[in-house]
Amino acid sequence: MNPRVIVNCAMSADGKIAGCDRRQTRISTPEDMERVKALRRSVDAIMVGVGTVLADDPHLTVKGRGLDENPVRVVIDSRGRTPDSAQVLDGRARTLIFHGEGCDRQWKDAESFVCGPDRVDLRRMLDILAEKGIATLMVEGGGELIASLFDEDLVDEYNVFVGPMIIGGRSSPTPADGEGREGKDAIRLRFAGMEVLGEGVLLRYLRI
Repeated sequence: MNPRVIVNCAMSADGKIAGCDRRQTRISTPEDMERVKALRRSVDAIMVGVGTVLADDPHLTVKGRGLDENPVRVVIDSRGRTPDSAQVLDGRARTLIFHGEGCDRQWKDAESFVCGPDRVDLRRMLDILAEKGIATLMVEGGGELIASLFDEDLVDEYNVFVGPMIIGGRSSPTPADGEGREGKDAIRLRFAGMEVLGEGVLLRYLRI
């Protein structure tokens, strides 16, 4: 059975996850940050796309946990752009990098997998994670990866925290970017609950 895919993100009240410079913006309230920490502690793996690695350089670990206790870190990097200096390669957790056939890079502190001729085959990637014992996968970004997961009908749960701010900007990223779709083709979700967290609200949706 493939891992349960949980997309978790925070967006402004106007639906942006970062400013027009695409750099990480603190949107979550302290209450939501505690929720995210708890979610990270509960999953087997945390995944991001290479765009998030390049823009934000996240470590994707749980404070106070060691190498064998942290969730597995997963990076989707079709062309092999993850720099050797990235924090996801700091040895604090096991790291898996999935890339296309055109990438022949190897990373010292990561296991790499060819997973598709060009772009990473996300279904095959989930198969590989399942083979490695991953049952729950938390996705933290970015918008291109999240959009691709929705396009492939691979998202089981979508948690989005709406923070008390307006960012604006035509080029500011949203939780699900990609090519987009016409309104009649919108992906429908089932509302599963909400929770007020400080000055913001968490919305939870499940796959129909």
